[in-house]
Amino acid sequence: MTNDNNQCWELRVYVAGQTPKSILALKNITKYCKEHLEGKYSIEVIDLLVNPQLAEGDQIFAIPTLVRKVPEPIRKIIGDLSNEEKVLVGLNIRPLINKAIG
Repeated sequence: MTNDNNQCWELRVYVAGQTPKSILALKNITKYCKEHLEGKYSIEVIDLLVNPQLAEGDQIFAIPTLVRKVPEPIRKIIGDLSNEEKVLVGLNIRPLINKAIG
């Protein structure tokens, strides 16, 4: 199973500094993207300690928050993203099947 052929996924991770939860969230989404989106993604990290005004555009009320900008519709997931199944379902990413059958 593949994911939307040539669709490039645009993701943003909103953090507030280098907190353990923020670091874990970024590590987790990077891992899931490498496994399931085969290089067809970009992850932008927005540190709200540096640019607090950017929280308003995506209506960020908690951190860390992952925002899927593309493909639309926009989807958001709050937390450290440690539940892979929940993240994949939340982003509507279909897991790739890597096992050979037979």
